[in-house]
Amino acid sequence: MSTASLLAAAAALALVTGIVHSYLGERLIFRHLRGRSLVPSLPAPPLGERHVRILWATWHLASILGWVLASLLWRIAQQDGAAVSTDWLLKASGGGFFAGALLVLVGTRGRHPGWIALAAVAVLSWLGLP
Repeated sequence: MSTASLLAAAAALALVTGIVHSYLGERLIFRHLRGRSLVPSLPAPPLGERHVRILWATWHLASILGWVLASLLWRIAQQDGAAVSTDWLLKASGGGFFAGALLVLVGTRGRHPGWIALAAVAVLSWLGLP
Protein backbone atom coordinates (compact mmCIF):
# COMPACT_ATOMS: atom_id res chain seq x y z
CA MET A 1 0.00 0.00 0.00
CA SER A 2 1.11 3.53 -0.67
CA THR A 3 1.71 6.05 2.07
CA ALA A 4 -1.33 8.02 0.91
CA SER A 5 -3.52 4.92 1.15
CA LEU A 6 -2.25 4.12 4.64
CA LEU A 7 -2.92 7.68 5.83
CA ALA A 8 -6.37 7.72 4.22
CA ALA A 9 -7.19 4.44 5.99
CA ALA A 10 -5.91 5.89 9.28
CA ALA A 11 -8.08 8.98 8.76
CA ALA A 12 -11.16 6.86 8.04
CA LEU A 13 -10.53 4.70 11.08
CA ALA A 14 -10.05 7.77 13.31
CA LEU A 15 -13.30 9.26 11.99
CA VAL A 16 -15.26 6.07 12.59
CA THR A 17 -13.69 5.61 16.04
CA GLY A 18 -14.90 9.09 17.04
CA ILE A 19 -18.40 8.38 15.77
CA VAL A 20 -18.58 5.05 17.59
CA HIS A 21 -17.11 6.61 20.75
CA SER A 22 -19.74 9.35 20.88
CA TYR A 23 -22.60 7.03 19.90
CA LEU A 24 -21.74 4.35 22.45
CA GLY A 25 -21.21 6.95 25.16
CA GLU A 26 -24.69 8.31 24.49
CA ARG A 27 -26.32 4.86 24.35
CA LEU A 28 -24.51 3.16 27.22
CA ILE A 29 -23.80 5.98 29.66
CA PHE A 30 -25.47 9.31 29.05
CA ARG A 31 -29.00 8.26 28.05
CA HIS A 32 -29.53 7.07 31.62
CA LEU A 33 -28.49 10.50 32.90
CA ARG A 34 -30.27 12.69 30.39
CA GLY A 35 -33.80 13.30 31.58
CA ARG A 36 -35.48 15.53 29.00
CA SER A 37 -32.56 17.72 27.99
CA LEU A 38 -29.84 17.50 25.36
CA VAL A 39 -27.12 17.63 28.00
CA PRO A 40 -27.31 14.92 30.67
CA SER A 41 -27.84 16.47 34.08
CA LEU A 42 -29.23 13.79 36.36
CA PRO A 43 -26.86 13.08 39.24
CA ALA A 44 -25.06 9.74 39.31
CA PRO A 45 -23.68 9.44 42.84
CA PRO A 46 -20.99 10.18 43.72
CA LEU A 47 -21.20 12.56 40.72
CA GLY A 48 -23.42 15.60 40.99
CA GLU A 49 -25.18 17.37 38.11
CA ARG A 50 -22.24 19.64 37.26
CA HIS A 51 -19.85 16.67 37.21
CA VAL A 52 -22.11 14.72 34.84
CA ARG A 53 -22.36 17.74 32.54
CA ILE A 54 -18.58 18.23 32.25
CA LEU A 55 -18.05 14.49 31.87
CA TRP A 56 -20.48 14.54 28.92
CA ALA A 57 -18.73 17.53 27.32
CA THR A 58 -15.28 16.02 27.82
CA TRP A 59 -16.45 12.69 26.41
CA HIS A 60 -17.52 14.33 23.17
CA LEU A 61 -14.54 16.70 23.13
CA ALA A 62 -12.33 13.63 22.72
CA SER A 63 -14.36 12.68 19.63
CA ILE A 64 -14.16 16.19 18.17
CA LEU A 65 -10.39 16.38 18.58
CA GLY A 66 -10.11 12.89 17.08
CA TRP A 67 -12.05 14.11 14.05
CA VAL A 68 -9.69 17.07 13.69
CA LEU A 69 -6.74 14.68 13.69
CA ALA A 70 -8.59 12.51 11.15
CA SER A 71 -9.00 15.56 8.91
CA LEU A 72 -5.27 16.27 9.20
CA LEU A 73 -4.40 12.70 8.24
CA TRP A 74 -6.84 12.87 5.33
CA ARG A 75 -5.40 16.14 4.10
CA ILE A 76 -1.84 14.80 4.28
CA ALA A 77 -2.95 11.70 2.35
CA GLN A 78 -4.47 13.90 -0.36
CA GLN A 79 -1.28 15.96 -0.69
CA ASP A 80 0.61 12.84 -1.86
CA GLY A 81 3.85 13.70 -0.10
CA ALA A 82 3.61 17.47 -0.50
CA ALA A 83 3.63 19.64 2.61
CA VAL A 84 0.25 20.61 4.04
CA SER A 85 -0.20 24.36 4.21
CA THR A 86 0.09 26.12 7.54
CA ASP A 87 -3.08 27.98 6.60
CA TRP A 88 -5.07 24.75 6.38
CA LEU A 89 -3.61 23.34 9.61
CA LEU A 90 -4.46 26.51 11.55
CA LYS A 91 -8.01 26.58 10.20
CA ALA A 92 -8.59 22.91 11.05
CA SER A 93 -7.15 23.11 14.55
CA GLY A 94 -8.90 26.41 15.27
CA GLY A 95 -12.20 24.94 14.10
CA GLY A 96 -11.77 21.91 16.34
CA PHE A 97 -10.94 23.99 19.38
CA PHE A 98 -13.87 26.30 18.67
CA ALA A 99 -16.26 23.33 18.42
CA GLY A 100 -14.86 22.06 21.71
CA ALA A 101 -15.36 25.46 23.32
CA LEU A 102 -19.01 25.50 22.26
CA LEU A 103 -19.49 21.97 23.56
CA VAL A 104 -18.07 22.79 26.99
CA LEU A 105 -19.92 26.13 27.09
CA VAL A 106 -23.28 24.48 26.39
CA GLY A 107 -22.54 21.34 28.40
CA THR A 108 -21.67 23.22 31.56
CA ARG A 109 -23.84 26.31 31.02
CA GLY A 110 -20.63 28.33 31.02
CA ARG A 111 -19.69 27.26 34.53
CA HIS A 112 -16.53 25.37 33.57
CA PRO A 113 -13.78 27.78 32.49
CA GLY A 114 -12.36 25.26 30.03
CA TRP A 115 -14.54 26.74 27.29
CA ILE A 116 -12.68 30.04 27.62
CA ALA A 117 -9.29 28.40 27.14
CA LEU A 118 -10.53 26.33 24.18
CA ALA A 119 -12.05 29.44 22.56
CA ALA A 120 -8.82 31.37 23.15
CA VAL A 121 -6.79 28.65 21.41
CA ALA A 122 -9.22 28.81 18.47
CA VAL A 123 -9.02 32.60 18.20
CA LEU A 124 -5.23 32.67 18.56
CA SER A 125 -4.94 29.95 15.89
CA TRP A 126 -7.09 31.94 13.48
CA LEU A 127 -5.26 35.18 14.28
CA GLY A 128 -2.02 33.37 13.48
CA LEU A 129 -3.13 32.72 9.90
CA PRO A 130 -0.65 34.12 7.41
